[in-house]
Amino acid sequence: MVRLSRFGEKITAEAGIVTLMEDLGDALRVNPDMIFMGGGNPAAIPAVEIALHAALQGALEDPLLRQQMLGVYQPPQGEAGLLDDLASLLSREYGWPLTRDNIALANGSQSAFFVLFNLFGGEAGDAGGTRHIQLPLAPEYLGYADLGLAPNLFRAARPSIEMLPDRLFKYRVNFDQLQIDESTGALCLSRPTNPTGNVLTDDEMARLDQLARAQEVPLIVDGAYGLPFPNIVFEAVRPHWNDNTILVLSLSKLGLPGARTGLVIARPEIIQAFTRANTVLNLASGNFGPAIARQLLANGQLLGLSREVVQPFYRMRMEQALNIFQRHLEGLPCFIHKPEGAIFLWLWFKGLPIPCQQLYETLKERGVLVVPGHHFFLGLEDEWAHSHECIRVTYCQDPARIEQGAKILAEEVRKLYA
Repeated sequence: MVRLSRFGEKITAEAGIVTLMEDLGDALRVNPDMIFMGGGNPAAIPAVEIALHAALQGALEDPLLRQQMLGVYQPPQGEAGLLDDLASLLSREYGWPLTRDNIALANGSQSAFFVLFNLFGGEAGDAGGTRHIQLPLAPEYLGYADLGLAPNLFRAARPSIEMLPDRLFKYRVNFDQLQIDESTGALCLSRPTNPTGNVLTDDEMARLDQLARAQEVPLIVDGAYGLPFPNIVFEAVRPHWNDNTILVLSLSKLGLPGARTGLVIARPEIIQAFTRANTVLNLASGNFGPAIARQLLANGQLLGLSREVVQPFYRMRMEQALNIFQRHLEGLPCFIHKPEGAIFLWLWFKGLPIPCQQLYETLKERGVLVVPGHHFFLGLEDEWAHSHECIRVTYCQDPARIEQGAKILAEEVRKLYA
C-alpha cells in the first residue's frame, strides 16, 4: 500500500492531460498504424527539420557552445546571451521595451504554467482567503486543469456562440458573463486557443487588458501556437504584450517538442519571482533548446521559419482538413469552429445522442484517436450539455490519413443520428 499525501493523491489522480499523453505515446511509438488525430505533437516539416539539424550541428561544432550545452548548468533565469538576443529581436520587431530582465526560460510551457498559476492563484498571502485564475472563456487548454495546488483554482466564463456560414461557428468572449473581482489572481487565455483554434481579436485582447489592469492582476497569454513564434495564426492580428502581460512562448510547435523549452516574458519583478520558484522546482532549464534557439537567432531564422515555413504549412493542412471533414460530415448536425490558428479542428455535434467520451471510446476501438471535448471545459460552475457534444482533432498527419479518419468518424456518427 502506498500512503500518499493530499498533494500526492491530487497529482496522481486521473487527469485528461495524462490520458492525452498516454494515447500520444501509444499512437506514435507503440501502435503507429493508429490514425492519430489526438494530441498536440507538431508535424514533421522537412524544411524545419533541416534548419534545426543545422542549428544543432553548429552548436556541437563550436567547442565553447558544445561545452555550454553539454557540460554546464543554465543560469537560473537562462543564458544571458540568449536572453539579450531575444529581447533585442522582440524590441526591434514590435517596439516592446525589453531587456534580459524581462525574460526567463523554463523546461517547457507546461512547467512554466505550474509556477505561474501557483504564484498568482491559491491561498492569498496578504488579505487572506483564496484567489482563482480566471479564464475569459471555456473551452480552454486541458493541460491547465490539474496544475493548481489549491482546489478549484480555475473559473471560466461560458462564451457566446456566433454561427457562421458553411457550417462554421466561433466562440466569443461574453464580457457580460466575465466576473473579475478581489478574489481574482490573474486572467489567462491561450491565443490561438487550444482546443478550438480560436484567435481572440485585438479588441477582445484590449478589453481583457483593461479589465486586468483595473483589478491590478496580470493577463497571462499562452502563445504556444501563436505570435511571434511559431506563428500558427491565420488571422491578421497583432502580438500582445505590455508591462501587465505575462506572455508564455514555446519552441515545441516550431518543431522542438522534445527539447522542452519555454519562455516567459513579463516585467522584471514577475520574472524574478518566477525564476526563484522555477529554480526551487527545476534547479535549471535544459540546454538543448536554448542552444538551438541561439543558433536560429544568430542566423535570423527564428521568425523567418515561423512566417515563411511553419505558418504556410499549417494553413495548407488546415484548409485540406476542413474540406475533408466538411465533405464527410455533410448532412449531419455538425459544426466546426472557424479554424483561425493552432493545429486542430474543433467539431460540435449538436444534440449528440451519446457523451463525447463514449464516441471517443468507439473511435479508438476502430483505430482512430481523437480527444473528447469535455476535458476542455474547466472552470465552469454549471453543467453545460454543449461540453459533451464536442471533440478535438488534429490535422498534423498526412491528408490521406486524415481522410481515413474522417470517413470512420462520419460512419460512427451517422449510426448515432440514424
